[in-house]
Amino acid sequence: MLLHIFTSGCIKTLNSRGWSQVQRFRDLGAACRRMLDEQSHQTGPVKRESEGDRDGGAKRLKTDDDSTAEERRFPKRKVALLLAYSGKGYYGMQRNTGNSQFKTIEDELVTALIKAGCIPENHGDDMKKMSFQRCARTDKGVSAAGQVVSLKLWLIHDILQKINTHLPPQIRVLGLKRVTGGFNSKNNCDARTYSYMLPTVTFSPKDSDQEDTSFRMDPETLKRVNKLFALYKGTHNFHNFTSQKGPRDPSAKRYITHMDCGEPFLRQGVEFAVVTVRGQSFMMHQIRKMIGLVIAVVKGYAGEEVMERSWGEEKVDVPKAPGLGLVLERVHFDRYNKRFGGDGLHETLEWTQEEDAIAAFKDAHIYPSIVETERQDKSMVSWMATLPIHDFEATATGQQDRKDEDEDGSASD
Repeated sequence: MLLHIFTSGCIKTLNSRGWSQVQRFRDLGAACRRMLDEQSHQTGPVKRESEGDRDGGAKRLKTDDDSTAEERRFPKRKVALLLAYSGKGYYGMQRNTGNSQFKTIEDELVTALIKAGCIPENHGDDMKKMSFQRCARTDKGVSAAGQVVSLKLWLIHDILQKINTHLPPQIRVLGLKRVTGGFNSKNNCDARTYSYMLPTVTFSPKDSDQEDTSFRMDPETLKRVNKLFALYKGTHNFHNFTSQKGPRDPSAKRYITHMDCGEPFLRQGVEFAVVTVRGQSFMMHQIRKMIGLVIAVVKGYAGEEVMERSWGEEKVDVPKAPGLGLVLERVHFDRYNKRFGGDGLHETLEWTQEEDAIAAFKDAHIYPSIVETERQDKSMVSWMATLPIHDFEATATGQQDRKDEDEDGSASD
């Protein structure tokens, strides 16, 4: 009897405390619901916003996660771009970040890549972020038909068309190929081929009319010109063909595999010819001085022995031909192609399918620009008038170094 009374009292006490706790939890839950309702009226339902974002029906601020949205949508890969451009009006190929006064080819290219959605906008200020490298630098006014740059970008749909939409007509991306992650267009390049277009009156005798547009180069003169160009083949010390190297600088030795002048052709009633040279690499102004010295010999300002003497240690006064006619024709990746071209994952860096587009671009933009500029500005005629001031018999002084430096400071590779 006493046990029953005690047990009953405990249960009543426990039930009383339990109900009190349940009531407190109920009150807390009601308070939470009121807070959520108030927040919902101020900011809108969280669930509804999430659904709207997923369906594209609601706008929201960009977050850190959104910055990689493009990377998730399109793969970011290392590629090689085939680039053609007319250099007229540009201060060379290489970009001078923060210097908008001197417009370069890379300024135009980087801007187009950003506008096309191939790279993030902040990569434009720091090109290392996209592992950008050009195969060869080109001087002010120098053109290219086969420049190659390597970089990492998003492989968006219709990528070439979208890039070219944001480029001026005198600059075009003609091809794109996937390359290995460690590919560097400059370091992996085995050789470079340049051409130089000039009026054939350049090879006329020095006492003839240098502005005679009716001049036609005879086969004997062409044969002599090519005999002189052939002397450059092989390895020589070209310290006299640049203002940047001393006679004992090992890097002044360069290897030339080919150099000759092609058959003459007519453009707007004027006869022109194209000199082609291929070598491992070239120093600043080297090609223009190689051509300038041959012109001086053919015209009769210097004897043929000056060419052999120019490879010695003494300083020789070598004239520098104008930059107008110089064109980077193509770059060569023989070792890369041999190692990776047949691995089943990467293509060889040969642009055979783009040859027609390259030829069409040269005919439409590069050659007309050279011809028109030469006819209007007469840069070659003006340069030939300076040949008599060069002393090809005596050694040159330090003044020659200063005379050959360009104001823009850019350099051909």
